[in-house]
Amino acid sequence: MTYKSFGLASLLVMSALTLAGCEQAEKSAQQLMGQAAETAKQAIDDTHKAAEQAISEATGGLISPKKEPSDKADETQTPTKTI
Repeated sequence: MTYKSFGLASLLVMSALTLAGCEQAEKSAQQLMGQAAETAKQAIDDTHKAAEQAISEATGGLISPKKEPSDKADETQTPTKTI
C-alpha cells in the first residue's frame, strides 16, 4: 500500500466515523429537546394551577378554578350560526 492510498483510506474512515458521531449527537440533542419541552410544559401547568388556587383563596372562593369540560359536553353543544 502506498502512502497516498493509505492516507486516502484513513481519510475515508475518519470521515465515516465523524458522520456517525454527528448522527448520534443529533439524536441525543433531539431527545434532550423533547425532555426539556416536556419539563417546561409541566412547569407551566403547575404554575397555572398554583395561580388559580391563589386567586381562589384571595377572593374567598368567589373566583374558582375552571373545570375542564368533558368531551361529551362539547359534542352535545353545537354552535348555531344565522346567516
